[in-house]
Amino acid sequence: MSGPFSPGARIAGYEVIAQLRRGNDLDVYDAWSRDRGARCIVKALRGDRLDKASPREALLREGEMLKRFTHPHIVRAYETLTEPIPAVVLETLSGKTLAALIDDEGPANAAGAAHLGIHLGSAIFYMHQQGVLHLDLKPSNVIAEAGRAKLIDLSLARAPGEVRSGTGTLDYLAPEQARGGYVDAAADVWGIGATLFEAATGEAPFDDAPAPDPDPASSSERTYSESEPDFYPQLERPARRADSFPAVDGELAGVIATCLAQDPAERPSIHGLLSRLEGIARIPLSERRWSG
Repeated sequence: MSGPFSPGARIAGYEVIAQLRRGNDLDVYDAWSRDRGARCIVKALRGDRLDKASPREALLREGEMLKRFTHPHIVRAYETLTEPIPAVVLETLSGKTLAALIDDEGPANAAGAAHLGIHLGSAIFYMHQQGVLHLDLKPSNVIAEAGRAKLIDLSLARAPGEVRSGTGTLDYLAPEQARGGYVDAAADVWGIGATLFEAATGEAPFDDAPAPDPDPASSSERTYSESEPDFYPQLERPARRADSFPAVDGELAGVIATCLAQDPAERPSIHGLLSRLEGIARIPLSERRWSG
């Protein structure tokens, strides 16, 4: 089968309700789990991509990671499937992507952006404790649900080490990801900074980069793409400063600027970033967990 599954079709024990999106290598479905008595999300390799080893391996690797991870700001995976097609079964989230919220409601205020950063930083801190980098932080990979942010795509996640040029999403990848070579925790700090920049300003950090891809299911395809952009703005000049937008809080703009430092060594640690965001979020001193 090369086309997507139709409503009523079964993927192992899951009944397809609707196809949500189709990426270059993946289909994403709203599905019903009879065993759980609940809806779920099935992220599956397209039928016409079954001969492609790289996206198959990436999808199953993501599923195994998400099954192991237990964190309130990372989407849960219930199981991985290899038959009839490789797939990952995920919890259903009822919120919108951060990208959609920014489009619909405009930029967040300082406290809202700081709380977002704390949620994302907490998830990234946990991933780093597990020995894994995310490498694809962006608004379309974040779901905002009932005041809680959740990461929904770990398709590029891997241990610190060498990556090829362009691993990530053009508007949001760190200069060292654009350049290719060794990446570590500082690349995810950049990703948090780029996401906070857009949350606070409504715009991406580079004004002439292509528009962000709104499809979280397609982020993994950049690793397998045969073509690369002619240039990476991250390697041509610094990111725009959030304090050039009059409505952005100055303290928040300063934190974002440190995250978007060209030199990875000049970016804050995740712990240091979370400590500063707690202050911007005006969390009472007695309730702060990262400060001090």
